[in-house]
Amino acid sequence: MKILMLTPYFPYPLVSGGQTRTYNLLKNLAQKHQITLFSFIRKDEEREFIPPLLKYCPRVEVFKRRRAWSIFNVLTAGVTPLPLLVSIYYSPKMKKIIREELEKNSYDLIHAECFYVMPNLPKTEIPILLVEQTIEFLVYQHFAKTFPLKVLRPFLYFDVTKIRFWEKHYWQKADLVEAMCQSDKEIMESLVPRLRVEIVPNGIDGDFFSEVKFQKSKKPTVLFVGNFKWLQNKEAAMILVEKIWPQIRQKVKDAQLLIVGRNPTVKIKNLASSQISVLENLEDIREAYQKATLLLAPIKGPGGTRFKILEAMASGTPVVTTSVGIEGIGAKDGQEALICDEPKKLAAAAVRLL
Repeated sequence: MKILMLTPYFPYPLVSGGQTRTYNLLKNLAQKHQITLFSFIRKDEEREFIPPLLKYCPRVEVFKRRRAWSIFNVLTAGVTPLPLLVSIYYSPKMKKIIREELEKNSYDLIHAECFYVMPNLPKTEIPILLVEQTIEFLVYQHFAKTFPLKVLRPFLYFDVTKIRFWEKHYWQKADLVEAMCQSDKEIMESLVPRLRVEIVPNGIDGDFFSEVKFQKSKKPTVLFVGNFKWLQNKEAAMILVEKIWPQIRQKVKDAQLLIVGRNPTVKIKNLASSQISVLENLEDIREAYQKATLLLAPIKGPGGTRFKILEAMASGTPVVTTSVGIEGIGAKDGQEALICDEPKKLAAAAVRLL
């Protein structure tokens, strides 16, 4: 088939779960199909990553995404029915070029990663596959619920209402919707009866992560991994440090906490101390998993399958996480992982393993 794929981020290098998933989809689909990739980038420097993808996509086009809080996005979200998330990714330039591309060339399928790139598609008879890596309005609903400035919460909830409306709207515009896990599929089908949804679960390269290259740390080491662009990871890291870590240190005096991830905020960086290390650009993520005694992921916010948990499992690193964190993986408490939701219980589970 000839496929036109739209992504809200450039799928290389592999520094986030979404990039890892999309890159491997491209890599495998390219064995039998011809793919044209249209992708957003955040910085011009990302253009240097185009060549590695030309192995799988004969044509790659990138479009600079506006800053999230640009005047255009804020005004669009404020005076139109579009939520901020959709405003960020709406590009008249991309829509024009896609229209020209579809007029000049024949495609069998349009593959859209995430509903908020869908407004860039002109009206077409070409079948559309919409991939939902998570249910976005639930992610932002959790953010609004936990936002510290209560006076702003009504405005955030209003934007969540708009996200929910447009997310459901574009599910119905697609010929087929792809979910990551059974729970997301069930939510989608409950919100839009008779919606066509299939599951294509996330996965990681088991051979890569099981290859032993590093020795365990001599000290008991708790690991947290995350891309801190995502709200859920920032929230989980703070819960870990503020509510769980003191309880662990009380019981295991020499324990160390290792926080590894891309794009740490100043607040995350400032967590570093004699007992807490924060690493931003670890060359080989396997080093973190293989040196750690366990992975502790106190995830509260919804957000699809957590690659960090699959990677830890493949690395042979025990996992302590929440019921939300393990969602979509099918692991059972006490068998493949230790699963609990309260900080006190998460700390106790970690201490037990340490």
